[in-house]
Amino acid sequence: MVRPADIRRFVDDAVIASMQPSHAIGDLHFAPARLGDARLDGAYAWKSLTDAGATVVGGSDAPVERGDPLIEFYAAVARKDLEGFSTPAWRPKEALSRQEALKLFTRNAAFARFAEDELGTIEVGKRADLSAFSVDLMTAPEADIPKGHAVLTVVDGQVVYERR
Repeated sequence: MVRPADIRRFVDDAVIASMQPSHAIGDLHFAPARLGDARLDGAYAWKSLTDAGATVVGGSDAPVERGDPLIEFYAAVARKDLEGFSTPAWRPKEALSRQEALKLFTRNAAFARFAEDELGTIEVGKRADLSAFSVDLMTAPEADIPKGHAVLTVVDGQVVYERR
């Protein structure tokens, strides 16, 4: 949780926000009652931070959470639980676009570990660390995203998993 007045400080002080989108899935069922409506303005404020120009990194918080990248991506773009439930009080405007969410787990993650010259994007000269899924993250209906599964994982240019 971030006070909305402090969001700009992430940019001004070059602070990297490490967020775990899946926390918003479970927390939406109890956070409004525990925090109160006014404090929710800075809760899971991915879009506000991104729009302000802050670097936001997505993580899984495994083993506290499942560690499933598809659930993390879904949570960032849908801002709903796995059954599709949410409420207007959960600040749907804080959901990210699919392009913004992808950046949390790729380019921004590489930047946060000082490895943006070798990781984070697919381009010549960089290490090939990537996963491919059975669902197209950029076009699939939101509800289908967490139903997918990994079909290929490449680490440092080597195929380490391939679903047949």
